[in-house]
Amino acid sequence: MASISVPTAPVPVATPEDAFAVINPKAYAAWDDQLDRFDRLRADMPVARIVSPEDIHEPFWLLTKFDDCMAVSKDNATFLNAPRPSVFSTREGEALVCAITGGNPNLVESLVQIDAPKHPKLRRLTQDWFMPKNLMKLEGRIREIAGHAIDRMFAAGPEVDFARVVSAPYPLHVVMQILGVPEEDEPRMLMLTQQMFGGQDEDLNQSPIKNLAPEQIIQIVAGAVKNFEDYFAGLAAQRRANPADDLASVIANAQIDGHPLEDRDTAGYYIITASAGHDTTSASTAGAMLALAQDPEQFARVKADRSLLSGIVEEAIRWTTPVQHFMRTASADTEIGGQTIAKGDYIMINYVAANHDPARFPDPRRFDAGRAANRHLAFGAGAHQCLGLHLARMEMRILFETLLDRVDSIELAGEPRRIQSVFVGGLKSLPLRWKAA
Repeated sequence: MASISVPTAPVPVATPEDAFAVINPKAYAAWDDQLDRFDRLRADMPVARIVSPEDIHEPFWLLTKFDDCMAVSKDNATFLNAPRPSVFSTREGEALVCAITGGNPNLVESLVQIDAPKHPKLRRLTQDWFMPKNLMKLEGRIREIAGHAIDRMFAAGPEVDFARVVSAPYPLHVVMQILGVPEEDEPRMLMLTQQMFGGQDEDLNQSPIKNLAPEQIIQIVAGAVKNFEDYFAGLAAQRRANPADDLASVIANAQIDGHPLEDRDTAGYYIITASAGHDTTSASTAGAMLALAQDPEQFARVKADRSLLSGIVEEAIRWTTPVQHFMRTASADTEIGGQTIAKGDYIMINYVAANHDPARFPDPRRFDAGRAANRHLAFGAGAHQCLGLHLARMEMRILFETLLDRVDSIELAGEPRRIQSVFVGGLKSLPLRWKAA
């Protein structure tokens, strides 16, 4: 008896135009067009195969639905951060990074790039520092720093680039105070963070050369990482010799299973704390100010009713989604959204698309301080959920409390400009006009 062949469902492959936009930093700077694209992909092929016609990168699956992104984020056994790059890279880029690091596909080895059993051991070293009970002791100091940030805004005059004057330096100073980095070194920390996360953006990578090739961008990022490593090696040596009551001392003297951290783990811990600890909060803060400048009625409502502040903070983080994606590798044959995923397949969790899924967030492009059940994915989920989420919320709440006390109204004074980046995004310029209360 002849066997009956069962046809397999066709693989949903994105068009070359859409496939390129998913990995194109300029596409994320053109925010509304990119959100339109994700809406279309989510409706037509929520689990889409992204293939490069020129074979510049390994094919991967793009996830655009909130539920699929959440499920993958929580399943840390099936979907691994290692052994592939945790952030999208081309084949050439991955090979260059491996050549620089001696075989590791990531320039930085931090909590983001590590799976269990090592990951939870590393995370526990500083977890208590970022819990609300400990952060409450820092509230007075953070409120003082917020006051200085608004002082700078007032000193700049009735028109100000809020991203440059307030939202970038404010969380930077908070994190550096916690970490133990001297204030005079903060400009260096900001520059290196912008080079590392904004290497694809000509305004942030500090290069005199325009239209850099991907390998040149990687060299800039690698240079920033090396600069970070050299700086924090010196700080770690100081804190081992003379421990202080700061996070730098905790990391420098930490042990796992009775052994000191390896140098690469120590450097990665410092770098992720120093960079991601402020850059993402900066982006969300600027995002909230953009939304409020575009909606004077909502600004007035929050100014009159401070109970809406927590909603402003949470909505800003969702609406902005500073960390735009992470990559995962399937550890076994599995299924996502009805699509068969093979062991070894590469997957992009696109948080921008997930946080703008209308099935989860009605009218997702509308900024709504009163949005109910705002469980977004901007902090991730599962074992790799952002360690500093409580600090980020506290920083933003305190800054907006301070600002609302002193500012009567805000409006746009020019065209906002977004960072050209596939990984960490947000506003690099936000011209505002304000009136004092």
